[in-house]
Amino acid sequence: MEIIDYSGEYDEDIKDLLVELQEHIVNIDREKYNIITPEYREKYFQKTMEEVKKYEGKIFLAKEDTSIIGLIIGVINNEDEKTYDFTAPKRGRVIELVVSSKCRSNGIGKSLLNKMESYFKSVGCQGVLIDVFAYNENAQRFYYKNGYFNRNIEVMKKI
Repeated sequence: MEIIDYSGEYDEDIKDLLVELQEHIVNIDREKYNIITPEYREKYFQKTMEEVKKYEGKIFLAKEDTSIIGLIIGVINNEDEKTYDFTAPKRGRVIELVVSSKCRSNGIGKSLLNKMESYFKSVGCQGVLIDVFAYNENAQRFYYKNGYFNRNIEVMKKI
């Protein structure tokens, strides 16, 4: 397995992985708010690529033989922030990290995360933000194991 930079020749593989992740989120969503529509594959891919272009983003792919088995997408959408009530250094944000379900628990996610962290560090980021769906407990355990911690928690009540 090797980690490679994004190349347009793998767009369909990227779409497949993004759909696989969304299907997983749909399956674990207890409120059933998350959905996957017929246009999701193309529209979400396009939106993601626009974000990557706009915000100094990077995409790294995990490749085994000729197959793409994982990906990580990160962006940098802030500089140092200082306001009347908040101060923070430049941070990167992982917007997607997916490893194909048939290849999990083999260190691929960790390799992808390490590669993105190195990129963020190389461009002056001092932290990494990642939003994790609350019901994705496996992902939470993965991030905690890799040194991440809760910074903000959103709570919800159905009324």
